[in-house]
Amino acid sequence: MFKLMNRWWKYMTAKLTGSFNEMADPKVQLEQAIQEANDQHRRLKEQAANVIANQKQTEIRLNRAMEEYEKVAGNAKQAVLMADDAQKKGDATKMTEYTSAAESFANRMIALEHEVEDLKSLHLQSSQAADQAKAAVNQNSTMLQRKLAERQQLLSQLDQAKMQEQLNKAMSSLSETVGDDVPTFDEVREKVESRYAKAKGMSELQGASVEGRMLEVEQASMNVEAQSRLSEIRAQLGLEAGAPAAPSTVEAPTDGDTAS
Repeated sequence: MFKLMNRWWKYMTAKLTGSFNEMADPKVQLEQAIQEANDQHRRLKEQAANVIANQKQTEIRLNRAMEEYEKVAGNAKQAVLMADDAQKKGDATKMTEYTSAAESFANRMIALEHEVEDLKSLHLQSSQAADQAKAAVNQNSTMLQRKLAERQQLLSQLDQAKMQEQLNKAMSSLSETVGDDVPTFDEVREKVESRYAKAKGMSELQGASVEGRMLEVEQASMNVEAQSRLSEIRAQLGLEAGAPAAPSTVEAPTDGDTAS
């Protein structure tokens, strides 16, 4: 039962992820990816700053321990000299006190020597870690700058892809059926050409029919009768047969006439 539920959960997760990726806007996802890269770089810088801060703190502790060691070593030498001087003067009490102080300084020197050695080893490790952190930040910064430079190119490609998709959709609508109630361009063209061809065919059939010839004969008879009537009119006017009537013109006045 548990395996079945686990398998069902993985299936639903994959299905929802696929549906989300199909519906998600690539431009929004690109901005999210850039934002995540910026956040990751910021977190990396913070971690690197902590590593470098640890190296600096170790360096400060090492310098302080070495300074204290030099100071204690000087005090130990001074105590030995003062104990020797008290011994020469025959002052056993001061000699004992200075000798005890010198031993205390010597013990402190030994402890500081171990601390300095440990701090040197720790400082070496922290320095290496700091160098690695700096290199990681520089490398990630270069990658981030490259992503930022590629973002504009990807956005331009995305706009071109959207425009091409719209163009492809428009072109496909000319040859593919958009819906049951919307004809395609090819179907409309075929319908128009069919009607045009049918009309031309009917016109040719009418021109070649008996009725068409009869109309031509009637039109010819009417033309003959009209020509005969025009001949009679010309004869009444005393015009030559077949000569067209001269148009009446008005003589234009001359300059002299105009002046008078």
